[in-house]
Amino acid sequence: MVTFLPTVPGPLADVPAFERAIGGAESNVACALARAGHTARWVSRVGADGFGDHLVREIAGYGVDTRAVRRDPVRPTGIYFRTAGDRATAAHEVAYYRTGSAASAMAAGTVDLAALRTGRILHLSGITAALSEDCHGLLRAAMARPGPAGGDGSAAGVGSAVGAVTAAGPGAGSATDTPQGLGTHPHRPLISFDVNYRPHLWTGAARDPRVLLDLARGADLVFVGADEARAAWGLADARAIRAALPEPEVLVVKLGRAGARVFRHAPGGPGSPGSPGSPGRPGPGWDEEPGGVLVPAPAVEVVAEVGAGDAFAAGFLSGTLRGLPLRARVRYGHLWAAAALTVPGDLAAPPARALADRLAALDEAAWGTLHLGPGWTDAQEAADQEVSPS
Repeated sequence: MVTFLPTVPGPLADVPAFERAIGGAESNVACALARAGHTARWVSRVGADGFGDHLVREIAGYGVDTRAVRRDPVRPTGIYFRTAGDRATAAHEVAYYRTGSAASAMAAGTVDLAALRTGRILHLSGITAALSEDCHGLLRAAMARPGPAGGDGSAAGVGSAVGAVTAAGPGAGSATDTPQGLGTHPHRPLISFDVNYRPHLWTGAARDPRVLLDLARGADLVFVGADEARAAWGLADARAIRAALPEPEVLVVKLGRAGARVFRHAPGGPGSPGSPGSPGRPGPGWDEEPGGVLVPAPAVEVVAEVGAGDAFAAGFLSGTLRGLPLRARVRYGHLWAAAALTVPGDLAAPPARALADRLAALDEAAWGTLHLGPGWTDAQEAADQEVSPS
């Protein structure tokens, strides 16, 4: 979608002007991954209008492959306006204008399904499921676990209406390599699903956010905020979320400033490393624990909250594509989220790989003293000059 950002703080009724930008969970992830040197493809549908031209051009400008984006000759490109405040506060306002948009009308016959089968990771969002029943159906098709070769599961590669299909970039192996922790199902990419629950998209008697729980069960990797799970499904804590979602190989429960609690299957269990259909090996020392494993987030001087969730997912996926240990992937997510939190817009340049690697490798004591403020990602060769212990 095209996003309109306020030029001054305040309610939408009082904002005199807005600046145009690009938005959308999956395209944000694709842009961040492309900027970090990975190969990313965005598959979607936009209107044959000026906003569609702008969206495709800007996303392609980040290095994302947009050749699979289709144009709808009748329906417009979706747009939305938002205030500058934190999404979690009562003062935050969002005005969506995408009912009847090109994206909301996507179905199996209106997207490039073949383009979704060629990536190593297919990243999907629960926001797509809220757009229409056709979009929800596409997500279900993307997550369907294939049957035996030649069986009914042959269409399991059918992807989401809006998706970022990613492959490893320079230094992380070729698109046919399978680094530690990535190994995909032989008939589909690794499915990454960010729940992205937005209450205002699920209003009405026919809109039940529990469909997001069903979709998450079909993914290999799931990102969900503890606050989202509480609001959408009534689940009290991370342990309850894992009990409701035992299927994903890796479950990342985001806890805001406290960090993230990560669960993975124990070796030898259903869907675990080495078992049939295993999506990969998250690394040594990560057997399933009843309460998961907490990976704290560094302290961050927040400029704007918007975009941090997409940045976290992109950072985690970057670490996955590189075959990093699971703890390093979560720290990558925290660092990329910190990059987004310390700039005013939705999209932020991720930290340079050398800087992120250096910080992700810190011991627990040093990691616990990190304090990241605006401009910290500019430090590439002398990280200690810009990233100082608190």
